[in-house]
Amino acid sequence: MFYRLMKAIIAPLLRLFFRPEVEGRENIPERGPAILASNHLSFSDSFFLPAMVPRRVTFLAKSDYFTGRGIKGRLTAAFFRGAGQVPVDRTGGTASEAALNAGLKVLGHQALLGIYPEGTRSPDGRLYRGKTGIARMALESGAPVIPVVMIDTEKIQPPGKVIPKVMRVGIKIGEPLDFSRYEGMEDDRFILRSITDEIMYALMELSGQEYVDVYAADAKKAITEARKLAAAADKAAKAEAAAKAKVEAESAAKPAAKPAEDTTGGTPESGTKSG
Repeated sequence: MFYRLMKAIIAPLLRLFFRPEVEGRENIPERGPAILASNHLSFSDSFFLPAMVPRRVTFLAKSDYFTGRGIKGRLTAAFFRGAGQVPVDRTGGTASEAALNAGLKVLGHQALLGIYPEGTRSPDGRLYRGKTGIARMALESGAPVIPVVMIDTEKIQPPGKVIPKVMRVGIKIGEPLDFSRYEGMEDDRFILRSITDEIMYALMELSGQEYVDVYAADAKKAITEARKLAAAADKAAKAEAAAKAKVEAESAAKPAAKPAEDTTGGTPESGTKSG
């Protein structure tokens, strides 16, 4: 009920202000399970795609959205629960297995499951290495994987920006990818990596993004560390400049030394001698 109400309110607003251009909507089956594998540029991706697709889309959302504190945190949690999104703990181990089971449950109900194979938002607009959980879901469920790319959503709402910039965005939906040829091989990690890479290649082809063969989470950590080092270096440089300026100021404030007295009784110019 909440999902239909949300879609009835949000979809017209998104069409009015952002005029999303959707290509390939016919590639989404009218019925049956399917996995929508999308790139991830902005928090708003989870609004645009469900709003522009006729069928309901259930996303595996990170568990942080369901555990926030304060008024904003509670409102966010209520929204995601009401929209039927499934919380995912991304800490690995048994949590990853639980996420897999949650996704398979959604597909078992013949529904559309939305997944961001990169695992988190791109830190710089490039496309990063996919995680193999999507491959396992595809093989265990038998559902086709439909590549979907969001275009320019990072420009309307970069990370940390609350109020979005009004501009046109795009959504491209590619042809379904069938991995039935790998049936029964869901425990082969090489097969899982091969399938995941094929999905990421399809996303790269659709989006035109530069592909980076590292995980987005690792890239974010590296960027954060680089920023910390740059900030520390800048702070040290400023402290050094301040110390130097202080020394120069103190030196300038000292009284000038008096010239030594001439005890020779004459001057070099006159050539006279004392006595």
